[in-house]
Parts: sequence; structure tokens; C-alpha cells
Amino acid sequence: MEQIVFFSFQRGYNARMETYVSVDIEADGPLPGPHSMLGFAAIALNVEGEELAQFTANLEMLPGAAGHPDTMRFWSTQPDAWSAHRQDIRDPAEVMPQFARWVRGLPGRPVFVAYPAGFDFLFIQWYLYRFASDTPFGFAALDVKSFAMAVLKCDFRDTIKPEMPKHWFGPTPHTHIALDDAREQGVLFVNMLRENRGLPLLKFDQ
Repeated sequence: MEQIVFFSFQRGYNARMETYVSVDIEADGPLPGPHSMLGFAAIALNVEGEELAQFTANLEMLPGAAGHPDTMRFWSTQPDAWSAHRQDIRDPAEVMPQFARWVRGLPGRPVFVAYPAGFDFLFIQWYLYRFASDTPFGFAALDVKSFAMAVLKCDFRDTIKPEMPKHWFGPTPHTHIALDDAREQGVLFVNMLRENRGLPLLKFDQ
């Protein structure tokens, strides 16, 4: 999987505006260090739902790390997704500084968005500090599940995708391939945000 980068900034984009960076990571275990990030993808979106840029890369395994048995059992049920993340693998020492520069080059103020942020943000921050010595996100991480809890006015553990309004979801399926899942959760978040602000939801070609 080759890294893909493109920019299409809106004319007159306000530097104080937030850019939502929807990130999905795939890993072979629950913690960075003992386990490795297989790959990740990031899609930068504005409140209009426009994709401003995207970044994706597959990574070499960490030296001395090993897959967690439970996680590897999961991957045994997802051979296509596993194979997708083992193609065109790159050194994280090359990728992470490049990713940090990519984030810093986005318009506005970047906000990390994930579902769940507690998992994806942990891996990205660990890899950024380990291989880029810094992070462009600071601690600006937004958890989509927590935001949904507030919008739906329900308990956190009752906030699950099957109970969410169908009109929040776009056409991209959840495939466990990072680029697909980053796009899926990005659309989900933007629709939540727009509904919460009384704005019309995103429209998709049929």
C-alpha cells in the first residue's frame, strides 16, 4: 500500500479553524512497544466533510516485538486485511517524521479523531515520540464514542454503533483496512458534529 497524499485547501481557510484528522491504526497487539503497529491511515476533514488530504503507510515490525495471541487469532479471521497491511512496508523511522510534517502542513489546527481514541492515539503518540521525537497533535485527541455519548444523551457503554442513527454513516464499509476505516469514522464524526450544530448532514452519490 503506497502512501497517498493530496491537498485541496479551501480558499480563505481560517487558520483558527479546526481540521479533523481521522486516524485508524492496525496493530498486532494492544500496546505499542511489546507489539507493533502494522499500518495506519489519516484523513483530514473540515466541518463541511471535505477531504483535505490523506496519508497512509504500512510499517515494519518493531525489533523484539511479537504479536499478542488474542490479536493474532483475530487477524487469522481477516486474511485480506492482514495481507493489505503487509504490502509495501516501510521503516517507521522514515514514516513518522514524514507524517508529523504532513500534519503540520494541514490548514487550521489539527485535532486527532479516532474510535476509540484511547487505542489509536496511544499507538500514534508512542510512534511519533519514538521515531519523530515530537507530536504535532499535543494532547488534542477527540474520541468519537465519547462525543456520540453526549449527542445521544446516553451512557458510555450503551453508545455502540448498532444503536447509532443510520443517517450518520456514509457508504464506506468497515474493513479493518486502515484507509477505509479512517474514512468511515471521519464521515461518522462529521455527521455527528453537523447534526449537533443544526447543520444538514453530508450527502453521497448513490
